[in-house]
Amino acid sequence: MRQEGYPPGGGASPEERVIEWSGDHLADPTTLGPGLDGELGVDPAELPDEDLIREIHSLHRTRLDTLRHAADSALAHHLRRTAELETEYLARYPSREIDPSRLRDE
Repeated sequence: MRQEGYPPGGGASPEERVIEWSGDHLADPTTLGPGLDGELGVDPAELPDEDLIREIHSLHRTRLDTLRHAADSALAHHLRRTAELETEYLARYPSREIDPSRLRDE
């Protein structure tokens, strides 16, 4: 089923559409849900490697459920936190091990 505003075949990538889930409404404390204080958690740069990996694993484990069933504010929080943690991981491991079986012919 095609969503309004998107070309057939899903031409826009998730990264191009993420602006819709920018989380700007999270900056306004009156729009926050219970237990949210506008903070996304511990700064990823302060996490030891083991905790960083654990947090990334937790986000990926809950990804589909959040995408399909969470409120817009929760999805925005999830997207922003995932981006923060994955950016930190890539900064720490710029030469991460690449599995040859995951490469595509160019």
